[in-house]
Amino acid sequence: MTLSDSERERYSRHLLLPEIGAAGQEKLKRARVLVVGAGGLGSPASLYLAAAGIGTLGIVDHDRVDLSNLQRQLLFATADVGESKARIAQARLRALNPDITVIAHELELRGGNALEVLRPYDLVLDGSDRLATRYLVNDACVLLGKPLVSAAIHRFEGQAMSYVPGRGPCYRCLFPESAEGLVPNCAEAGVLGVLPGVLGALQATEAIKLVLGLGEALIGRLLTYDALAMQWREFRFARREDCAVCGTQPTILGLTDATGESGQAPDRAARLKPQQLRRLLESPGQAGEAVAIVDVREPREFSVGHLPGAVNIPLASLSERLVEIPPHSSVVFVCRSGNRSQAARELAARAGRTELADLEGGLLAWAAMVDPAMTVAPFK
Repeated sequence: MTLSDSERERYSRHLLLPEIGAAGQEKLKRARVLVVGAGGLGSPASLYLAAAGIGTLGIVDHDRVDLSNLQRQLLFATADVGESKARIAQARLRALNPDITVIAHELELRGGNALEVLRPYDLVLDGSDRLATRYLVNDACVLLGKPLVSAAIHRFEGQAMSYVPGRGPCYRCLFPESAEGLVPNCAEAGVLGVLPGVLGALQATEAIKLVLGLGEALIGRLLTYDALAMQWREFRFARREDCAVCGTQPTILGLTDATGESGQAPDRAARLKPQQLRRLLESPGQAGEAVAIVDVREPREFSVGHLPGAVNIPLASLSERLVEIPPHSSVVFVCRSGNRSQAARELAARAGRTELADLEGGLLAWAAMVDPAMTVAPFK
């Protein structure tokens, strides 16, 4: 796969580097890289990979552009609000570099489709903002024998690591158990707008190095970045013999849907933004059917302030009290920041309920974007 005259001009600064040259640039042209998430991390990573000449770029994202994304997700413009992230990313990357192929995967990555989606690619970048997705991508890469560059951001801090089959530990070796619901995402905790640019560019750097076989990758090393202190730190870790997916006797031999035994995924719009919930409440469903709002916070939190018409069923007792929710109604779960409500939706889905949703960012986001007069009790 040789370079055209226009490609030689486009990548001339790469060709000047003896470590890359024409042979290295042709490797980049042959490479197939998948970016999971077109958000804060995926935006800069995919832009740099497209500019560098990665021949085939896949973008996985099922979300749509929201105005709040534009503070940090540089793939998108104001005119893109409401549009598919994967499709807008595809168009933007093609405009940047028409010599590459960009594939938009407009889907939510799940156990039932992850292996199929990842299989055609040589290397994967994980820029997702959910812990469950990070574990899913890690496990899929281990099972398929694919290198993975993983990163995460939180407020003013970020971290990154790389996994290469047979050469070092995986993400699950470092973090054996998921803390889903305990670690807030950007919508719940906030994030410095430039932070994902730093970590996303680092991911692109790692990916290019791995494709070219250059330098020392972040294998067995967790690199952390503190923007406030402007400090980088490195923590070394080893492969765990008892790792559930890459250990000597793995227990994860395949992937299953996060929705549980039913295998039925929630609707792709199962996470409602505050503005979407407001419109839903203002315009009831067919035949005047009302939406059931279930607040899964503790009673003391609920008593401080709640949405009109909401019923209070704490998450801890939800499984026993699901029968209290009208069986054929549409249900929206809410909580303080969005973690407990997401867990409630998944619990109800496992119990066979349908027409489920939860409020992204929780009542904190509702108060910030819809009703500033609402008082939201602290979670202690």
